Amino acid sequence: MKCTNKCLALLTALAVCFGATGCSDEAIAFSYNPDYKVSAFRISGDTGFETADAFASGLCVVNGDINTDNSAVDMTDATSAGLFDLNSRTVLYAKNIHERLAPASLTKLMTAVVALKYGNPNDVITVSSNMGNLESGAVVCGLAEGDQLTLNQALHALLIKSANDAAVAIAEHIGGSVEGFADMMNEEAQAIGATNSHFVNPHGLNAENHYVTAYDMYLIFNEALKYDTVNEIISMTSYDTVYTDKNGNEKTLSVKNTNQYLAGNVAAPDRVTVIGGKTGTTNAAGNCLILLARDTSGNPYIAVILKSAERGILYTEMNALLEQATS
Repeated sequence: MKCTNKCLALLTALAVCFGATGCSDEAIAFSYNPDYKVSAFRISGDTGFETADAFASGLCVVNGDINTDNSAVDMTDATSAGLFDLNSRTVLYAKNIHERLAPASLTKLMTAVVALKYGNPNDVITVSSNMGNLESGAVVCGLAEGDQLTLNQALHALLIKSANDAAVAIAEHIGGSVEGFADMMNEEAQAIGATNSHFVNPHGLNAENHYVTAYDMYLIFNEALKYDTVNEIISMTSYDTVYTDKNGNEKTLSVKNTNQYLAGNVAAPDRVTVIGGKTGTTNAAGNCLILLARDTSGNPYIAVILKSAERGILYTEMNALLEQATS
């Protein structure tokens, strides 16, 4: 109690000093109150007052490499990787977890987060003429100027086929422009703690100053999984729908999942079920993959690998990573 009184006396003296002639030209209001419910002044042993929750109280937190000397996890050909136990909020594996790297189409998870936060799945998108401005060879679903489809339909094309034209259509609908939407992406990244990332487009095609970290991708995917629409879409193996062109004629969209686990081309380790996720590949980003998986008890995990050398190696590495969830 004496310590508390001395602290209060010192702080009061400082407040008087700042408000008195000779210390400052104008009085400065003392901003602390010993009765504030989360104040550090309440150190006298009182009970019943509230405390502030830490920002990361419900998140996995990691500073550096974890378990990289595990011979069962060969990440030689991957630049960065992480495995996160969502129930225990424990990081089971981490390699170069905070290194800034190109994310390729993993970017589209942040696009989905912003779209669902600020849009409605039933919104009708009218496609602009910008669909032809994508780089040569970019994956598209065939959208043309004047086409109309719902945001929900566009999100399916975005997350299942990884359609870059769908990403642009979403960005222009929500943000007014690709640039405006990128600003929204960066604001949302900051809000969820992904402060080591920066976006300049909604699709992840090669661009200067467009990067994430494996840890930030965990934060972004964790945020995306709060939306039922995302959970539904990432678990789908294929999707068929009908939208209209500029003349009102029907157009059919049929897409298949690029995730090799969901496509049935790669088997997950025993006692692990892959629920869904997002793939990404560009020359700059290499081969990238982020997954939501569950063990036989239903416990959820997020696993992410950035910049693996080849697609085949990527899935071998991912299986080695997922096996750590049940070891």
